[in-house]
Amino acid sequence: MKVSLILPVLDEAPFLTETLSRLSTLDRTEIIVVDGGSRDGSLTIARSYTPLVFTESPGRGRQMNAGASRATGEVLLFLHADSRIDASALSALRKALSGGGHGVVGGAFRLEIESKRFGIRMIAAGANLRSRWLGLAYGDQGIFVRASVFRRLGGFPEILLMEDVSFVRKLRKAGKMIFLANPVVTSPRRWEKEGLFFTTVRNWSLLTLYLMGASPRSLSRWYH
Repeated sequence: MKVSLILPVLDEAPFLTETLSRLSTLDRTEIIVVDGGSRDGSLTIARSYTPLVFTESPGRGRQMNAGASRATGEVLLFLHADSRIDASALSALRKALSGGGHGVVGGAFRLEIESKRFGIRMIAAGANLRSRWLGLAYGDQGIFVRASVFRRLGGFPEILLMEDVSFVRKLRKAGKMIFLANPVVTSPRRWEKEGLFFTTVRNWSLLTLYLMGASPRSLSRWYH
């Protein structure tokens, strides 16, 4: 089962080398990088690891859709530029989806934030509980989906915010969605830069308002 790893990128040079060097060792995969107009050398770094590097106007949903349109894998796995998975995670993904997968259409991984700080570890634990209780995953958990299902659902909505939550809600209606125990390891940079309390409260508030019907455009203004 071939897996297409799709990374939307915008000025991610500090993280891309480590991310792509690790991903490039994985078997039966293709790496697709879609750049949204980087000015920091991200394109040069990406091209040193994969020939499948494309440019698109900025917007995570738009960039991921552009990558998916060029993918040849049976499964699409969307990763952030500062996140990584290992071979065991891919093995678990393939096992979950093989042989029809008992109706499984996609899913996500357990979130692991690369930090020893107690507060950040608790944030990761809370995110994983949210996923299991609400059946909702964010993009930093490595959303994966059968390519045929992704195309049938029309891909990610090209909105300013919450494109990952919106797509996951559609995916849940299309069939069984699973959350694998294997981790996606991501950088703690957001929480370290903006503060643990502020970032957590903002993210939960945005999710609550979105689920209550607030528009992504208005939420985007608050987020930024």
